[in-house]
Amino acid sequence: MSPQSIARLTVTLDDVEPAVVRTIEVPSDIRLDRLHETLQAALGWTNSHLWELRAGETGWGIPDPDWPDGPLDAKKATLWELVEDTGVLQLSYLYDFGDGWEHTVSVEFDDAAPKTTYPVLRGAKGRCPPEDVGGPWGYMESLEALDDPDHDRHEEVVEWWPENFDPVSAPIDDLKVCVAYLAKRWNRKPRKKKSA
Repeated sequence: MSPQSIARLTVTLDDVEPAVVRTIEVPSDIRLDRLHETLQAALGWTNSHLWELRAGETGWGIPDPDWPDGPLDAKKATLWELVEDTGVLQLSYLYDFGDGWEHTVSVEFDDAAPKTTYPVLRGAKGRCPPEDVGGPWGYMESLEALDDPDHDRHEEVVEWWPENFDPVSAPIDDLKVCVAYLAKRWNRKPRKKKSA
């Protein structure tokens, strides 16, 4: 494989039932900050919290000058470089340090399909939890409350969560549109200069 190939990612949200899984294809040389944006779009998160991609003991994200031991700059590394440097084909993606949404990202490389613009969402299972619900534990408790009209928090959850929330059904068409928007934005052809 080469940096011109694609990476097929299987992304699993850890510690939640029903399962939330996405299959995404991205350019192998995608910058890690753009990989984060792709994960957000494919999963259905709102990109409103801090995040970090990890390979073993090394993390990439948004560096903080006040925290020198923090993550490396995700804008300065690509997925291909990460795999080539670490040899790791299973990454950890943490979204929202407070709620602690951990994802396992399995990576395999393949040839790009002709006339395909990447990234592409190939498959989706399960709906992403709502933001700020308290991580996997809070999500599971809220699902119980949602399903039980006699639960102490039932009314609160019904009022706060999206109407007709179905944890099993992924809104795949909407998610594909969000990922396709990124592909279009990142693959624009440069504008031609007008002749004078």
